[in-house]
Amino acid sequence: MSVGVFRSHLSIEAEVVRGLLAAHGLPAQVSSTLAPGLFPLRFGGQAAFTVTVADGQEERALALIASHLDEAAAAEVARLGEDMGPLQDRIGYHFRDLGLLEHALTHRSRAHEDASGGVIDNESLEFLGDAVLGFVVADMLFQRFPTHSEGYKSKIKASIVSTASLARLAAGIDLGRFLLLGRGEEKTGGRAKYAILADCFEALIAAIYLDGGIDAARAFIVSIFGPLITSGGDQVAEASFTDDWKSALQEWLQANNKGLPIYQMASTDGPDHRKRFDVEVLVAGVVVGRADGRSKKDAQQQAAKLALHALKTAQ
Repeated sequence: MSVGVFRSHLSIEAEVVRGLLAAHGLPAQVSSTLAPGLFPLRFGGQAAFTVTVADGQEERALALIASHLDEAAAAEVARLGEDMGPLQDRIGYHFRDLGLLEHALTHRSRAHEDASGGVIDNESLEFLGDAVLGFVVADMLFQRFPTHSEGYKSKIKASIVSTASLARLAAGIDLGRFLLLGRGEEKTGGRAKYAILADCFEALIAAIYLDGGIDAARAFIVSIFGPLITSGGDQVAEASFTDDWKSALQEWLQANNKGLPIYQMASTDGPDHRKRFDVEVLVAGVVVGRADGRSKKDAQQQAAKLALHALKTAQ
């Protein structure tokens, strides 16, 4: 049986305590309970993080916490503040709980390489961020185009929250520089991968929402996506985010007498609600591009883009 020895609404404090206890030979776990409700429009409470140890070890754990917490927590907060300060300046939002920001930046490859089990990836935050982003963008489009058809607004929404769009916006704030990746993902260029950047961007939105509520999340989303919706009149500047790389690749191949491309599924990964698709594009039986995405369409578009670049470079 486990016993709670520390409780905080700051994940960073809970993780500091867990690390402190582990360093002194006391295995500990962190559990969290989030405040209910995605959409009342205001976040009605805060997350509660509880550190637990095995029954019988609580007295020693409490003594360690009392003697070390303030110093250890202050050092960890200072480190995160220094590391993440430039990103917070770029996004125009400063976190009360820097642990939430660190969580949003943690890719599953980093979590998988952590033997302690204390590192949690950002996939749950991606799920929440996707919902918050979709809601706010839909509201923005409803306000901007009240007389346009549902189909028109859906098309615009799909284009500006696509993987390609989110990845470009993430690159615009240099998000890749701050990602927490595993060694393998680092070596294979994970900081520039569209899917990773897009997912981390959604996780960042969720972290802002959990830290500051829906008003803070909305302000960030409006600052980033507002120019896309308000510029260009009724066309919404959608051309910037609807690059049809499949058509571009096919046109280039036909112009150079190289036949038609063939797209095939290389693999799929993840649960049904967050599945990833890995697609290859072949020309004359040779793989010339490969990419992953959250839909087959996204993966095919990115594979086509990489293929076109490779073919033009090799020409």
